[in-house]
Amino acid sequence: MAVDNNSEIFEFIFLGFPDQPELKIPIFTLFLLIYIITVVGNLGMILVIRLDTQLHTPMYFFLSNLAFLDFCYSSNITPKALENFLSERKTISFMGCFIQMYFFVALASTEFILFGLMAYDRYVAICNPLLYTSIMSHTQCIKMAGGAFTAGFLNSIIHTTLVGTLSFCQSNEINHFFCEIPPLLKLSCSDTSVTETLVFICAGINMLGSLLIILSSYMYILSAVLQINSSKGRQKAFSTCISHLIAVTIFYGTTIYVYLQPSSNYSEGQNKVVSVFYAFVIPMLNPLIYSLRNKEVKDALKRVLDKNSFSHLM
Repeated sequence: MAVDNNSEIFEFIFLGFPDQPELKIPIFTLFLLIYIITVVGNLGMILVIRLDTQLHTPMYFFLSNLAFLDFCYSSNITPKALENFLSERKTISFMGCFIQMYFFVALASTEFILFGLMAYDRYVAICNPLLYTSIMSHTQCIKMAGGAFTAGFLNSIIHTTLVGTLSFCQSNEINHFFCEIPPLLKLSCSDTSVTETLVFICAGINMLGSLLIILSSYMYILSAVLQINSSKGRQKAFSTCISHLIAVTIFYGTTIYVYLQPSSNYSEGQNKVVSVFYAFVIPMLNPLIYSLRNKEVKDALKRVLDKNSFSHLM
C-alpha cells in the first residue's frame, strides 16, 4: 500500500457520523439495538436449526450458513461503528481499515454465492424431488458451502490487493461509516481508473453470476409450480421460496446500486444511506424474514423451547 513519504497515513478518520452531540446517544442506542437483534436473531436461528432434527435438511443447512455469515458480517462493522458514535475522534488504523474491508468484501461475496446455492436447492427440491436426496446430500452441501466461502474469500483478496496498490497521500478523511471500496477509491491520489474497472468486473461476475443462477432457478420453479393442479400444493411450493426472494431482492438491490454504478454517478450522501441499510439493517432482517414467514422454523422454535422447559422442570 503506497503512501506519500512526506505525509504517511497511519489512520483514517470517518466523516460519516453525525456531529450533533444531542444525536449521539439516540443513534448509538438505535444501532446498538439493531446489533443486539442481529446477534440474537442469527445465533438463535443457528441454535434452533442445530437442536431440532426436523430442520436437518439442505435448505436449513444453507440457512444456518447464511445466519452465520450475517452474524460475522455485522460483527465486522458494527462494534467499531458503535465505538465511533461516542468517540470524539472517529478513527480506524490504516491496517485495521483494510482488514475491515477485506472481511466485509469476503463475507458479502460469500453471501451472494450462498443465495445462489439456496435458489438451486429450491430448484432441485421442487423440480427434481425424486433425486433431491442424492443431489443435495449432506456431503455435497458441505462441499457447496465450503466452495462458497473459499470463492468469497479469494474474491476479497483480489479486491483488497487492487485497492492496496493505490496511494493515499492527500487526505485520510473517509466520508463514510466504515472502510468500503468506493469511498477509498475516491480518497486515493492515484489514477484509479484501472482499479475501478477491475473491481467493477470482479464485483459484476460475483453479483450477476449468482443472480443469474437465482433467476434461472426460479424460472424453472415457476414453470413447475404452475403445473401443480392443487392450489394448496402451489401455495406450499411458493411458501418455501418467498422468504428467499424477499432477502435476495433487498440484498442485491442495495449492493448493486453501490458497486455496479459508474463512478461518475457516485454520490457519497446516497451511498452512505444505502450502505447503512445493507451493512447494518439487512443482517438483522434476514433471520426475521426467514422465521416470521416460515412455519417450520416457528414450529421448531416452539419444540426447542418446550423441550428445554420440560428439561428444566425435571
